[in-house]
Amino acid sequence: MDKDKSMQLFMGLCTSLVTQAWMQLGKIKNPMTDKIDMDLDAASLTIDMLSMLKDKTSGNISEDEEKILNQSINELKMNYISCKENPIEEKSKEESKEESKEEENSDKKDNEAK
Repeated sequence: MDKDKSMQLFMGLCTSLVTQAWMQLGKIKNPMTDKIDMDLDAASLTIDMLSMLKDKTSGNISEDEEKILNQSINELKMNYISCKENPIEEKSKEESKEESKEEENSDKKDNEAK
């Protein structure tokens, strides 16, 4: 396998895991359920998987790949800690965002109907 394709596949895997962790933290909507759900145990496991990938690939990935992976892991860990310390507050913020989006969509539909 050529180096470019290998890099694309590795970054695709990392991106997939990062997106999964954001969903598990309740920061983005799950496209399968169309809802925001929080599962901190699953998020912790996904973050651990990313950390394991970082450790196992150390010295075998480019500086850019390593930088992106480190940044993603650090952001996820900070958000995980925030959610763990204030789960109700974090969930309320996300629910408020979701309600605002639903209201905007409803207003748009009403305007289009007119």
